[in-house]
Amino acid sequence: MKKIFFIISIFAIFKMQSQIINTESFRIVTDTTGWAGKAELNVNYAKNTIKILQIQNNIHVQYKTEKHLFMFVNKIGFQSIDKSNFVNNGIQHFRYNYKLKPKISLEFFLQNQYNAISKIKYRRLAGFGPRFKLGKSEKYKFYLGTLVMYEYEKSDDSFNTIQKNWRNSSYFSFSLYFNEKISFVSTTYYQPNLKLFKDYRVSHQSYFKFEIAKNLAYKTSFSYTYDAFPVIGIPKEEIAIANGIVYRFK
Repeated sequence: MKKIFFIISIFAIFKMQSQIINTESFRIVTDTTGWAGKAELNVNYAKNTIKILQIQNNIHVQYKTEKHLFMFVNKIGFQSIDKSNFVNNGIQHFRYNYKLKPKISLEFFLQNQYNAISKIKYRRLAGFGPRFKLGKSEKYKFYLGTLVMYEYEKSDDSFNTIQKNWRNSSYFSFSLYFNEKISFVSTTYYQPNLKLFKDYRVSHQSYFKFEIAKNLAYKTSFSYTYDAFPVIGIPKEEIAIANGIVYRFK
């Protein structure tokens, strides 16, 4: 079944966007094979001692068969702080899953990323590894993944620093469907440098959603990222809280 989601949200921002994409939040749960997708538009404004305006567009398309899942995500955002010019960020992510057994899949992904705020000119990733489903319940789903990925990153700093690293990308994700109207999804990533374990990233993203009318839901989300060695001048922690309305149509 094809589903498309449209979101306009207003939220409080404590730091900037996460550098690790949460692909679990983009998976569309469906009991049928074929194409599915969603599109989101977020317009966010916050004002305290400074003014922050964010515009973000997310597009996700997936194709599913009994054993194969192809997924593509494109996230593009623009941000303005006070009266400064817009700065942009974006992620393009492709992921393929092959189901070996009912509870075991193999994952392969490619990702391209840029983020002017975090001074990442580009970060290119390629990775693969197993994904495990824990438990049999379809109402409460738990997943564990542990992948190996290669990272090629160029910083947008005065030195244009280039990093080439092999990292582990492990994640634990769970989805709780209390009923047809209320759900909670959470994912935590841990990505250490395989040659220098004190160089690691941690990312947690979760959201709670409940239906307030037919095809209309309220959604609140939280994200936290810690990077032990960010680009010089960029804080190690990033935090964001968002609240919004979700409209779904077929």
